[in-house]
Amino acid sequence: MTTLTIAAAQSISIAGDLAANIVWHQRFMQVAAEQGVQLLVFPELSLTGYEHVLAAQLAIAPDAEVLKPLRDFAREVGVTSVVGMPIRLSDDSPVLIGALVLGADGSLGVYSKQHLHPGEEVAFAPGTGGSTLTIGADTVALAVCADFSHASHAAAAAEQGANLYAAGVLITENGYAPDTAILQGYASAHSMAVLMANHAGATGGWESAGRSAIWAQDGSLIAAAPGTGNLLVIARRDATGWEGQVVQVAQA
Repeated sequence: MTTLTIAAAQSISIAGDLAANIVWHQRFMQVAAEQGVQLLVFPELSLTGYEHVLAAQLAIAPDAEVLKPLRDFAREVGVTSVVGMPIRLSDDSPVLIGALVLGADGSLGVYSKQHLHPGEEVAFAPGTGGSTLTIGADTVALAVCADFSHASHAAAAAEQGANLYAAGVLITENGYAPDTAILQGYASAHSMAVLMANHAGATGGWESAGRSAIWAQDGSLIAAAPGTGNLLVIARRDATGWEGQVVQVAQA
């Protein structure tokens, strides 16, 4: 079995402040690189916060120049990073909840949230998903929050050959137990590792539960954040299996 190191970036999002959030993302990416992380996944709408009211004015094209420093940094440190952003695929297209894949090789991938949570339709349109990612010998399928509440979404990921299901989310305390039970169940049901990156604190009027987590393909917990706050939840796999670690991320 080849080695693999993945991480959930449990990051704080400053409401609507793209420039400040880019700096925070770069800090997470730097710490991830120091830990040998190959794939780093941020929470839903991590670059703006879960801010419905601001989404239309903040939405950008996936290849917008404003994100070039972040794309360049991902390539510089060698960490493929999945970041959350409201996107428009053209000037007159609806706003989608995007997960942008900033490749360690300089590439750009786009995933758009397929299944909206009730209430999100006031600011967003349903997206169309996206392609799986290849990290070494592993195949990764992405999800954004409510996507995983549809069993068909995870089943489709498994059918596409994914052995890792990676979700950027916003989950509150009330939803944490049922939602993590679903994600853990997908791991064992489809024999794929599951990563969940949750927000580090309050965003968009919601109090995140934090406690980002990664499960092995048999459903066993590899690592989880103990609560909220800026943390990196890391899982490393080698020939002997998985090993977990949680690292605090402080401002540079």
